[in-house]
Amino acid sequence: MGNHLPEFRAAARRINRRQFVTRAGAAAVLAFAANMPAAGAAAARRLNPREITKDPFTLGVASGDPRPDTALLWTRLAPEPYTADSGLPAERVEVEWEVAYDERFALIVASGTATAHPELDHSVRVEVPGLSPGRFYHYRFRAGTWISPVGRTRTAPAAGTPTSRLRLATLSCQAYYHGYFTAYGHLAAEDLDVVVHLGDYLYEYAVTAAGGERKYTDRTLPAHYNSETVTLEDYRLRYGLYKSDPDLMAAHAAHPFVVTWDDHETENNYADQTPENDVPPEEFLLRRAAAYRAYWENQPLRAPQRPEGPDMRLYRRLHFGQLAQFDILDTRQYRSNQVQGANWQVPGPESKDPRRTMTGETQERWLLDGWKNSNATWNLLAQQVTFAQRRDVPGSDFRLSMDAWDGYTASRQRLLDGAQAAGLNNLMVLTGDVHVGYGFDLKEDFDDPRSRVVGTEIATTSVSSDRDGAEKPSNWSNLTSANPHLKYYNGRRGYTTFTLTRDRATVTFNTLTSVTKPGSALTRAASFVTEAGNPGLTPA
Repeated sequence: MGNHLPEFRAAARRINRRQFVTRAGAAAVLAFAANMPAAGAAAARRLNPREITKDPFTLGVASGDPRPDTALLWTRLAPEPYTADSGLPAERVEVEWEVAYDERFALIVASGTATAHPELDHSVRVEVPGLSPGRFYHYRFRAGTWISPVGRTRTAPAAGTPTSRLRLATLSCQAYYHGYFTAYGHLAAEDLDVVVHLGDYLYEYAVTAAGGERKYTDRTLPAHYNSETVTLEDYRLRYGLYKSDPDLMAAHAAHPFVVTWDDHETENNYADQTPENDVPPEEFLLRRAAAYRAYWENQPLRAPQRPEGPDMRLYRRLHFGQLAQFDILDTRQYRSNQVQGANWQVPGPESKDPRRTMTGETQERWLLDGWKNSNATWNLLAQQVTFAQRRDVPGSDFRLSMDAWDGYTASRQRLLDGAQAAGLNNLMVLTGDVHVGYGFDLKEDFDDPRSRVVGTEIATTSVSSDRDGAEKPSNWSNLTSANPHLKYYNGRRGYTTFTLTRDRATVTFNTLTSVTKPGSALTRAASFVTEAGNPGLTPA
C-alpha cells in the first residue's frame, strides 16, 4: 500500500465528518471518499438560531494572529460540548458579531454576520478589516437570544512603526488529566499584547471519567473520553473538553493568541508521515488529516492555515512594528524521522547527516529568506523542541535527545549560519515541549564553552503536563554541569513572560507550587535580561 501514498493524500483531502467518525480501515475510506461532498460545503438546511435552547458559547471566544489593520475572531457553537454533535443539528446557523472600542459596546466600530457550518463543527471565524493599528478592541458574538462572553484583542503596530515596548507570554503542554489549568487564570490577568502557544494544546491519550488529577472537580466525564483520539469525532470531542476549561477560556478572552502545534495534537513523536507505532503511513495520514482539521476548527487561525486533508501550512510570519518579527515554525509535519526512535541516544553519524531536516527544505528556505529581509530589533523563532545542545551527563559518555534539534544537528547549524549571514544580532528562540523552564545561551560552537554567544533560547514549562513537577528535577545537577550554556532550569509548572524594548529583553519565569490542586498562587521564580546587540542571559 505504501506506493499509493499520493492517492491516499488526495483522498484524505476529500474526507468529510461522516467518513472520519467511522473507524473504517484506510482502504474502505478510500473506496467511497470521492463520492462525499467537499469539507466545508454549505449544508442544505438553515437552523433558526432562536431555536437554540441552551447556551451555545460554552467554549468561549478567542482571537489570534494580530495584524495592524485586521483582527481574527473565533468561537464555536456547542450547547453540549461533550456530545458528538455538540447539541446542534447538522444545519447552518447564522451568528452575529460586533467589535467595539469599549467592553460595554457603546462605541461599535464593526459588525456583521458569519455562518457556523456543521461540516466545520459549527466553528466560526471572522476576519474584521479596517481596524486601527496598535490598539485594543472588544468583541462578542450572538446566536439568537444567546450572547457570548466578551473578548478583548489587540491589533499589531503598523509596519515600520518604532514601537517602544512589546509584552508577550509563552506557554505549552497542557495535559488535562495531569492537573488544573491554573496558569491560564493567572495569565488572563497579565498585561500582555500577545500570547504564544508553543504546542501540545491537547493530548491524544485517554482521559479517565474523573479527569485524572482533577479529582476535586465534581463531575463524571462521558465514557468516550476514556480512549485515545483517532477519528475526527474523537479530536473534536477532546477540544470540547479542553476548551470548556474556565481558566483557558478566560485567557483566550483576555489576549490574542498565536498558536503552533507539536506532536500530541495528533500523536506522540510522529515525524511527517511516520507514526509513533507500527501503523501503515497511509492509515496514519487519515488520522493526521482528522487531527489537523480539528485543530484548525478549534483555533483562532486565518484562512491560509486551513488544511487540505493531511496537509496544513502552519508556519507563518507576524510583525510588531520595527520592534519584533515572529517566525512561527512547524517542526512536526516536514521533519525526517527520528534516529533510533525519539529516545536519548549517543550521537553518531546518522544524527549528524546533513540530509536530515527538522523543518523541510521549503520551510527552511522561507525562514532564512525572512531573516535576510528582517529589519526588526528582535527576531523571535517560535517553535517546539529544545534547540540548544543538551547533554544528559557531564563527560564524554553523554546522550542527546533524538526528538530535539540535537537529533538534527546539521539542520540546526544551517539555521545558526543563516542567522549570522543575515546579521541577526538579537535572535531569541521560543520553545515548548519539555515540561520545564530552561534559559540557554546559544553558542557558535556548543562543544566549545568559550565560543561566541549568538542568541538566546527560552523554553517555557508546561501548563499542567507531568503534574506538579519540582523546582530542581532529579537531573538538575547533571544537566547544569554538562551544559554550561544552560543558565536557568526549573521544573515547576507555569508560563513565561517577556518585555521587549529597543534596548533589552526581560524574561520572567512564572511558576506554580501545584496544579494537582486548584488555586495555586503564582511565583515570579526568576528574571533574566538580554541586551540588544549583546546576546546572552544575565540575572535581572
